[in-house]
Amino acid sequence: MKHYFIVLKKYASVEGRASRAEYWNFLLFNYLASLVLAFIEARLRTNFLVATYATIAFFPGLAVGMRRMHDIGKYGSYFLIPGFNLLLACFAGDNHANAYGPPEMKRG
Repeated sequence: MKHYFIVLKKYASVEGRASRAEYWNFLLFNYLASLVLAFIEARLRTNFLVATYATIAFFPGLAVGMRRMHDIGKYGSYFLIPGFNLLLACFAGDNHANAYGPPEMKRG
């Protein structure tokens, strides 16, 4: 969950790099949060919770996806190619500094 908050702190920044753990943990938490909100929506018979959450999470998700592409040495715009972006996101990041900065330091 710490990766989720890291991504939210960098919500408007496409500079730098995002590790595989940061990217996939953010996606997992988004998926789980959407499921919980959909369940709550169904119980309350409303239709705005998931849409509101998706709107809020859109830009942080876009930014972390672009930073993930930077981690493997690709342009951030590769993230906008459907399917191919998921394949690229599975690759390990560069172990050395690339054009987008040094690799992310391990967080405790």
